[in-house]
Amino acid sequence: MPTIGTPSTGPSPTAPHTASPAVESLLSRMTPQEKAGALLVARVTVNPDGTPWEGTDDESPFGFTPTTELLLDRHVRSFCLMNSPGAEELARWGTAVRAIAARSGPGVPLTVGSDPTHGRGRNAQVSQSGGGFSTLTEPLGLAATHDPALVEEVARMMAAELRAVGVHIAVHPMADLATEPRWARVAGTFGEDPGHAAAMTRAFVRGLQHGGAHERVLATAKHFPGGGPQRGGEDAHFERGAHTVYPGGRFEDHLLPFAAAIGEGVAMVMPGYAAPLGLDHDEVGFAFQRTVITGLLRDRLGFDGTVVTDFNVVTGMRLPRLGIELPVRAWGLLDLTPVERVARLFEAGVDQLGGEDDPALVLEALDRGLVTEERLDASVRRVLRDKERLGLLDDPAAGTVAPERVRERVATTAGLALARRAQAASVVVLSGGAVRLGPDVRVYAEGVDPGVLARYARPVERAEEADLAVLRLAAPFDPAPEGSLEAAFHSGTLEFPEETVRRVERLAAAVPVVVDVFLERAAVLTPFAELPGVTLVGTFGVDDDVLLDAVSGRAEVSGRLPFDLPRSDAAVAAAREDVPFDTADPLFRFGHGLRLPARRS
Repeated sequence: MPTIGTPSTGPSPTAPHTASPAVESLLSRMTPQEKAGALLVARVTVNPDGTPWEGTDDESPFGFTPTTELLLDRHVRSFCLMNSPGAEELARWGTAVRAIAARSGPGVPLTVGSDPTHGRGRNAQVSQSGGGFSTLTEPLGLAATHDPALVEEVARMMAAELRAVGVHIAVHPMADLATEPRWARVAGTFGEDPGHAAAMTRAFVRGLQHGGAHERVLATAKHFPGGGPQRGGEDAHFERGAHTVYPGGRFEDHLLPFAAAIGEGVAMVMPGYAAPLGLDHDEVGFAFQRTVITGLLRDRLGFDGTVVTDFNVVTGMRLPRLGIELPVRAWGLLDLTPVERVARLFEAGVDQLGGEDDPALVLEALDRGLVTEERLDASVRRVLRDKERLGLLDDPAAGTVAPERVRERVATTAGLALARRAQAASVVVLSGGAVRLGPDVRVYAEGVDPGVLARYARPVERAEEADLAVLRLAAPFDPAPEGSLEAAFHSGTLEFPEETVRRVERLAAAVPVVVDVFLERAAVLTPFAELPGVTLVGTFGVDDDVLLDAVSGRAEVSGRLPFDLPRSDAAVAAAREDVPFDTADPLFRFGHGLRLPARRS
């Protein structure tokens, strides 16, 4: 049976190996209340005009604590954004909240984190989109470029844009392996191959954390020690997905991208929600396991940075106006009280509590002797050291620009060009070849902006009038009830509904067809690959014009698959969740992609 490392024998995790005089001086001036506040990462929202949220819980669509209360009464100094109203608005908000924070305390600066902001994700639980940043493909698309140098360049651009608006912490990358095709989080990974994912993770972390203190953004590798092998493909946000499993004994494969991130100096690591089955350890959430956080992550892999939990492992949350309740995701430990969970997390070696905004639980654990102030100090040192790495101890506004100058740093001409280059490099042509477009070519399209299409061909509204059809399809999934939390997590079947297959077949019998599938997860493309006259394309979040450039030969096509594409749902169900490339007889294999040169004009 695989093991997860040698348990640590000390009474508590050790302090960081190094702490500067500035960090020690600041720590010495902090009260227990301020220390407790520093160990929380609170969710926050930004008003549409860039002012801080100050309403009541009942008025907030999310039910979050007013910003001033977080800063002045609860001494919280780490925020995580739950919305992205716009780059200028974020910069304006950052100026306001830093001014509030300066009104009390010994001078602990505020750090702001965010889930991915540059992709296409529409799940507010795990990603943001929009906000005026340069728009990239999803991380899975970056992996499809097979170009670590490009990934590093992209991450540097992301860091520059984030620092300009006052975001310091990237709550990513996902260093998980996409070994379970049904899992809802595959789009955020760098694919299925351990070595390839490790190389992409290293390049991404290097890009985010490059440069001086005022330039870098600190990266967070998640979901340690690997969230990919979810039992049955169910996600760990929900109790039915509470477990990772290892029927193939491949636990060590899932560590490789995290080891690469640690080797590159990643600042933060976030443990996964899941409780493992089939390992020599308790079947409880990874964040609560001392042999995982201290024994494996710190002692064996040598990580000395900040460990922050995923959100809601201590308490749940009600979102009253959205009609959603977020459960406590302390899988295997739901019988513990919140304060007992806090004590176990710190005993395991965790430093910060993600999504928690009330220091009372930390203070209660301290008062009851469940955790010592010395133990809390070890974690506060790490948190302060991160703020120092960002240049914030000297200047809480380090790296930001005035709101009116944000457009000089965000979505610049160079940034947009780089984002477009990354999108183009991610397009994978699976079968077929380039098609002819032009003003004399009549094109029937679904999922393509007619205004964009009109720049390439003559749009028509009926397939019967067309010389060519272009279909942009989403990868299939089992729908959840509309408005539910589960609806944002696409999991389940990878096979297209019969009516979709028949519709494509009818079109292909009449005209040549380009079928582009947004591969947020793997999809079963077997019915389409067998059709004559079909150019089959896989993308991971690209603009319409990028796709049309690729399929018409205006741009070079070089993307290659970052995972296997299975032949059927049955093949996926028969595969082992933890084993890379375990589906029998895949339709297209990792690395497949037709290389099409650009046509000469």
